[in-house]
Amino acid sequence: QVRLVESGGGLVQSGGSLSLSCAASGFISNLNVMSWHRQAPGKERELVASITIPGSITNYVDSVKGRFTISRDNAKNTVLLQMNRLKPEDTAVYFCYAVRSDRSAYWGRGTQVTVSS
Repeated sequence: QVRLVESGGGLVQSGGSLSLSCAASGFISNLNVMSWHRQAPGKERELVASITIPGSITNYVDSVKGRFTISRDNAKNTVLLQMNRLKPEDTAVYFCYAVRSDRSAYWGRGTQVTVSS
């Protein structure tokens, strides 16, 4: 089992910044990729950004490119999402997601991000 705990959400004005953190614990030795997803009210959950565990190759949804940065802190088994120039349409619950080499997958419980206009 892998446990994922998100933190760092909150309320911010449009144009502001927030940094999300996802702490992984448990059987994390064979993680292949970690990612952030978000779900706004009435909408489907979407992939925001991902990072591979070997190689730190990153990928972003077009709507956040140039504004969000995903990174890893190996010493703390943490994945970060730095969000700059936030927009009201970024308002959503943000979830951390991890996939192991055996293809087992795990979700965190999510953290709310609200961007006011």
